[in-house]
Amino acid sequence: MSASRVRSAVLDGACVEATDLARAAAEGLAGVGQVGEHVGVMADDERVVTHLFSCQDPAYRGWRWAVTVTRASRAKVVTVSEVVLLPGPDSLLAPDWVPWSERVRPGDLGVGDLMPAPSDDERLVPASILEGDDGVLDWDDSATWAEGQELATSLGLSSYPQSPAGGSPGDSFEDGSPAATSADGARRVTPGRRARVLSSIGRDTTAARWYSSEHGPGTPLARAAPGPCITCGFLTPLAGPLGRVFGVCANEYAPDDGRVVSLDHGCGAHSEAVSARAGSGAIAPVIDEVGYDLVDMPGVALADTVFESLDHDS
Repeated sequence: MSASRVRSAVLDGACVEATDLARAAAEGLAGVGQVGEHVGVMADDERVVTHLFSCQDPAYRGWRWAVTVTRASRAKVVTVSEVVLLPGPDSLLAPDWVPWSERVRPGDLGVGDLMPAPSDDERLVPASILEGDDGVLDWDDSATWAEGQELATSLGLSSYPQSPAGGSPGDSFEDGSPAATSADGARRVTPGRRARVLSSIGRDTTAARWYSSEHGPGTPLARAAPGPCITCGFLTPLAGPLGRVFGVCANEYAPDDGRVVSLDHGCGAHSEAVSARAGSGAIAPVIDEVGYDLVDMPGVALADTVFESLDHDS
């Protein structure tokens, strides 16, 4: 049906007068007592009219029963074409559907939950790609990688180039990422080797998120600190570009212990914080020269003691 056809549609008299027919059709579907007052009528097309009735079901407050009636050309008999329940201008509607990947918020992931990053995640790039600082080159040859390998071995963890059963060192996916093929034919990433690394977009969004968080410089804790984290002995710098702005707090008494903090963050547990010294105007001890205490002395009892009046005029 064209838009121009709808705009030129006029209310058909016979269809407009078929209110009782439309109500009976709505009650036949909804049940007696579920159809309220007649709230309107509109022309859908030539000799096609829709009657609107309020819905009495408390679960569909603001919705309306829409009954479409029509008649054939030069016919006087009106028939029911369709009965549906439609939302009205004041009805309660469910929110627009949002994919689960966009509904997840920090802290939602629980034990056993999996949230794999999509293959087109802009925060990641294949480790085999080197484009400016978007990728990583020769991780296996770096000092950091060697230290990580030693730590993994000391903890009893598998490390590259050891591979799962069915794979061999150097196997990779078609995109160049490290992989191994198990006995069941499934490809898996080799332990100790990353297939993807942070892209520049992932790094920049991470830096902005960390810097604007409660571990950045804009919190009352940081503003009241005796010095910034960059001058604290408990700060452990990060490697790579993020290390220019962030480090990890290693002070067990600090509120940010074990967390990433900006170099201009701070707290009262700064390694060089100085305790407040007592001022020169310290309060002197108070000596009571007026009051006295009565005590027993050898050979003298309080009951036998005679107290003289301090009033010399008596």
